[in-house]
Amino acid sequence: MQSMTIEQLRAASDAGGVEGVTLKGQGGAFFIQISTRSGSTALLAKARSNEPRRFGNPVAALNVLRDVGITIGQFDASEWNPAEKEETAGNRGRADAMRKAHQAAAYTEWLAAEIQESIDDPRPNISHDDVMAEMDADIAALMAEHKPAARKRA
Repeated sequence: MQSMTIEQLRAASDAGGVEGVTLKGQGGAFFIQISTRSGSTALLAKARSNEPRRFGNPVAALNVLRDVGITIGQFDASEWNPAEKEETAGNRGRADAMRKAHQAAAYTEWLAAEIQESIDDPRPNISHDDVMAEMDADIAALMAEHKPAARKRA
């Protein structure tokens, strides 16, 4: 069976060379089968290979067909078995990438709110040197408290 990319399908459809399409379920995926006016049959292929393009969701396949300009076709789910649906590395990778993007967006939103809260704080600003001097004094006081306890143990 021949293969056809989306660009080739669009060109064939625009030229009137597509007789019909069938969204065909096979195993856990859907394929787009194309019947041409010349009598040949082809499967929609990935952009840079002859490997058939697999759709885990028939809605995604229908969206591709609609975007190409094909709005009428057939549906064959006789060999479709949703239990055989494969999760591909691409799907997992995309899910991980989306999860990380959402986490990054949430962090950015949180950080922006923290910064804005600091800017809006009505309390007077304290210089870095004053903060460091106060911290040094607190640390020295804590060290002084704990030194006698350490000597008693020895």
